[in-house]
Amino acid sequence: MSALAVALSLLLVVLLWQLYRLRNACHRANRVEWGPRWMNLLDGLNRLFCYRYHRLNVLGMRLPKSGPAIVVANHVSGLDPMLLLASARRPLRFIIAREEYERFGLNWLFRAIGCIPVDRERRPEQALREALRCLRQGEVVALFPHGKIHLDSDPPRRIKAGAIRLSQITGAPIFPHRISGIRGEGGVIGGVLLRSRARIKASSALYPEEWGRDQLQIQVEAILDNKYRDEESITG
Repeated sequence: MSALAVALSLLLVVLLWQLYRLRNACHRANRVEWGPRWMNLLDGLNRLFCYRYHRLNVLGMRLPKSGPAIVVANHVSGLDPMLLLASARRPLRFIIAREEYERFGLNWLFRAIGCIPVDRERRPEQALREALRCLRQGEVVALFPHGKIHLDSDPPRRIKAGAIRLSQITGAPIFPHRISGIRGEGGVIGGVLLRSRARIKASSALYPEEWGRDQLQIQVEAILDNKYRDEESITG
C-alpha cells in the first residue's frame, strides 16, 4: 500500500471518528422531542451552534411546560429563528412568508419543523386558521411581528397584529423576547456566519384577559422596539 493510500485511510478514520463524536454531542445537546431521530440530532446540532459558536446566553426561554403559547421577538438577522429554537424546551411552530417557506433547499426543513406558511397576497387567513388549530391543540406558535428584518436604527414600523389577534381568540399568553448581540445584524447569511455574542432577553408574559387589544399591541411593540430599556427583564 502506497504512502498516499495510508494517509487517505488515516484521514478517513479520523473523519469518521469526528463525525461519531459530533453525533454523540448532538444527542447530548438535544432538549426537545421532535419525533424522528434525525430531527432530534438536528435540534442538538443547532443548540451546539448557537451556544458554542454564537455564544448565546445560557438560560433558556421561559415557557410553560404545556398549553398554548405565542412567542414573539424582534427580527434582526437570519440567525434569529435558530436562536429561539435553541432557547426553547418545546417545539416552536414558526409563521413564515410562503416565499421563504418554498425557498429551494430549505423547504424540507421548514416542513419538518412544522412551519406555517402565510401567503400575504392571496389567502393569509389560511395561516391564521392553521395557527389557531395549533394553539387549540396546546402548541407554541412563534412569529416576528415586524414582518421582516427591522433594526432599532431603522425608521419606526408598526408591528403586524397577528400575534395579538391569535392571543385574543385563543386566550394564549404572549411571550415577548428581545434579540441582541448579533454581529451580522441586518443580513440573512451574515447573521448566521459571523460569530456573535447573542443574547435573548425575555419579558414577562402578556395575558389577553388583562389587556385590551390596543393596549396589548402597544405593549408588544414597545418591548420589541426596546422602548423599555430600563425595565427589569428576565434574561433567558
